[in-house]
Amino acid sequence: MRFRLALSLAFGAVLAASPAMAQHAAPKEEVKPFKIDRLVSSNTLQYAIDGNEDHDPENVLVLYLSNGGRVAIRLMPKWAPKHVERIKTLVRQGFYDGIIFHRVIDGFMAQTGDPTGTGEGGSKLPDLAAEFNDVPHGRGTVSMARTDAPDSANSQFFIVFYPRAALDRKYTNFGRVISGMAAADTITRGEPPKNPTRILQASIAADHKPAPVVGLPTQAPASITADMLNHSTAH
Repeated sequence: MRFRLALSLAFGAVLAASPAMAQHAAPKEEVKPFKIDRLVSSNTLQYAIDGNEDHDPENVLVLYLSNGGRVAIRLMPKWAPKHVERIKTLVRQGFYDGIIFHRVIDGFMAQTGDPTGTGEGGSKLPDLAAEFNDVPHGRGTVSMARTDAPDSANSQFFIVFYPRAALDRKYTNFGRVISGMAAADTITRGEPPKNPTRILQASIAADHKPAPVVGLPTQAPASITADMLNHSTAH
């Protein structure tokens, strides 16, 4: 199964499965989006774009990227409780550490969350039932990728660069970037990119995980000699 979002010149961004899957796809099951009350929707959307990471650290996802950037994402359990729970579970398992952004389309979105880097992989956890809602896919939206089956989201998600109304009520919107969107904008483009941007570390802000140390040796020398000690003390 391929978790793939494709561009359609006529209709904007829509889901496309691989040719093999398209031939054998089961009849589509309609999933009605969860309607958020207008007053609640307004409040939660304002809350989602609040840049204060200390406001609700248990629901702030922090991504350190190989491009040197840091992205903070407000997770919204009110919009999609099961999807937020899944993301937090995988983050705390270290699932996303080292995973690439395998499909990045300029003017559209950056997709990640596949340990195989092919767009066809996911976690060992079962797929999730859709939690479509009426929160729009604006710039900075974080939403789950899926196949053409509504209840097929697993671990892959994407960050939206520019508003995509064609995705609304068809993909589970579960959060929004609250800081570091400039770093997200510089994620390397490609399908897949030749030199893909990686998630060096994903964590939940409440866990206070230190930022990853980049550029240090991965292992120590086999032995320390007197010359090494003399050289280090000389400086």
